[in-house]
Amino acid sequence: MENTNITEEELKKSNAIVKKISDYYTARIVGQKNLQSSLLIALISNGHVLVESVPGLAKTTAAKVLTESCGGKFSRIQCTPDLLPSDIIGTQTYNAKNAEFETKIGPVCANFVLLDEINRSSSKTQSAMLEAMQERQVSIGGEIFKLPEIFIVIATQNPIEQEGTYLLSEAQQDRFIIKETLTYPSAEEEFEVLNRIENMVFEKTESVVNLSHIKYLQNLCKKVYMDETIKKYIVEIVQATREVTKVINVELAKYVVGGASTRASIAFMEASKALALINGRSYVTPDDVKDVAQGVLRHRITLSFEAVADGVAVETVINAILYAIKAP
Repeated sequence: MENTNITEEELKKSNAIVKKISDYYTARIVGQKNLQSSLLIALISNGHVLVESVPGLAKTTAAKVLTESCGGKFSRIQCTPDLLPSDIIGTQTYNAKNAEFETKIGPVCANFVLLDEINRSSSKTQSAMLEAMQERQVSIGGEIFKLPEIFIVIATQNPIEQEGTYLLSEAQQDRFIIKETLTYPSAEEEFEVLNRIENMVFEKTESVVNLSHIKYLQNLCKKVYMDETIKKYIVEIVQATREVTKVINVELAKYVVGGASTRASIAFMEASKALALINGRSYVTPDDVKDVAQGVLRHRITLSFEAVADGVAVETVINAILYAIKAP
């Protein structure tokens, strides 16, 4: 199963770029390997990633480190209930001297946009990002402004603190190629964090690659070979989220009230190709699909209130579906 479209030389160059970014990340972030993988997938697929965890687990730091590694323009937006759409996308201001309106582009015009605590912003403000994330453009005063070719939104949210927060709509969540959930570090990892801070190893250094390297990875990702049988495997998994009673145990299936959209299938394909490239391959394997399944589906399957009451996690449902669908 080889892809004649990707040469050995291209794969070698890709591996070198990925290794530089990965080494830069691991030198500054302790643990959180799943987050590293998700950020790399988002970077290579030019997609967006939603990160959920309690405060203090290096979500913001990881986003900054990713930006630093490739020298992109970074923009951080701290979401609050009083944040307005114009604070993100920009607005028109009247210049009395020239007697005309001037357009000021907001912080969304960057290569990497960190939406910190996105669920603290109102639904109106969240919706302002929909056009930017999907169409990669913003509309101000009836005029359309294109965003950078490499445009990645990294949004964070806190799952515990619900006061003053607004749930993300299904349409908003669907724009994220992957959702990653972080857990507390182990005692050894936390000990290492203290040592690194004491020795000041977290200070910013020069980027190890540039945006042209990232564009190279993104173009190469599109050429990664995916067999028809793996595409069918992806479709079967996504279809199963909509017809769970036919696939998994009825007792577990009753908790599912909504399945994944077609965007999930597209996200599966793009994320699987990106992961294959990260792993140094020019073709996708069934294991690549399985490895990205949790990230692709956990924010696209809707569970009932009973699931929350009974302590049933969406990851349990996803694992049951993966177990039921035969891999090629």
